[in-house]
Amino acid sequence: MVVVDFTRAGPPRDLRHPQGPLVLYDGDCGFCAKSVRFILDHERDHDIRFAPLQGPTAAELRRHYPRIPQAISTMVYVGDGRAHLRSKAVLHACKHLRAPWRWAHTMRWVLSFVLDLGYRALAAVRLRIWGHADACQMVSAEERTRFLP
Repeated sequence: MVVVDFTRAGPPRDLRHPQGPLVLYDGDCGFCAKSVRFILDHERDHDIRFAPLQGPTAAELRRHYPRIPQAISTMVYVGDGRAHLRSKAVLHACKHLRAPWRWAHTMRWVLSFVLDLGYRALAAVRLRIWGHADACQMVSAEERTRFLP
């Protein structure tokens, strides 16, 4: 059992079974930052935690979930003992949102290669369209505790 202590994020936890769901995102991408902000603004249960793909949390999780790529162009949702990538990650994160956004979770049964075509096209142009993340993005003190390194 691997236990890592993230002093700013709360008590030690087993990364193979994170306390609640975890979204890994590109910490430098403007579109990814807007997506995280969208989740924070529209979630219903406030359970999701966030960590950049470039950080130590993602590095530790890669040891237990080899599917998590080194490439930072992929969003990852870790929950229920599984790691979901790209469009499936987005759809699994939707189950934590308020209606009508939550209803997108039902599309997780659509073949992933179909949804991933659109996801990969967006990932290829995201930095050109939305640029880099604004380092000054304001989050509340409660939201800040949900961001892991």
